Amino acid sequence: MNLATVFPPFGLRIEAGPLVLRPITDDVLPELVDLALGGIHDPKMMPFNVPWTDAPPDRLPLNFTLYHWGQRASWSPEHWGLEFAVEHEGRVVGCQSFATHNYAVTRTGETGSWLGKPFHGAGIGTMMRQAICAFCFDHLDADEITSAAFADNPASNAVSRKVGYQPNGTQRKTRREGEWKGSQQWLLTRETFNRGAGISVSGVPEFRAFIGLD
Repeated sequence: MNLATVFPPFGLRIEAGPLVLRPITDDVLPELVDLALGGIHDPKMMPFNVPWTDAPPDRLPLNFTLYHWGQRASWSPEHWGLEFAVEHEGRVVGCQSFATHNYAVTRTGETGSWLGKPFHGAGIGTMMRQAICAFCFDHLDADEITSAAFADNPASNAVSRKVGYQPNGTQRKTRREGEWKGSQQWLLTRETFNRGAGISVSGVPEFRAFIGLD
């Protein structure tokens, strides 16, 4: 028996051209921490609903690790999230996630992601979003996928448009203490999806059974 047998999300792997989306197991956590400490965004702005990158450097590694351990510990068929480390040409460059509630009924969830600053502007964010969406549509029977980004995050909103998401209203959301910003909501369907490189996947039958699809 291995960890992927006990916890099938650890058996998932998505390959798309130069990208690999692999589970965030403990061995990759230090690389992701180093990447986050090197910077994800301009400190003057905040792209995340939870301003986790504002944590001081001596606290961020523990916060980051506890978050991912907590995601595993709170897993249930009704409320789950996939968190992948993204490798580009063999280098860890960021994270890609898909989170959902009652997926067996709703067949929808929300994508989220981040990239280390050295890898911005190279099209990697678009490719990793295309890969996770292709995986959800083609292997998890998703009907639609959502995303969101603050109005002052043009890069994320541009990725959503490139991938084929359509505007789906706006919401006021808080981020830093006492601060709110308009958040653009996005909706993607099979019909509007602009696909990227073809994907190959492993671990799908075990994962589908684990979340109650088969």
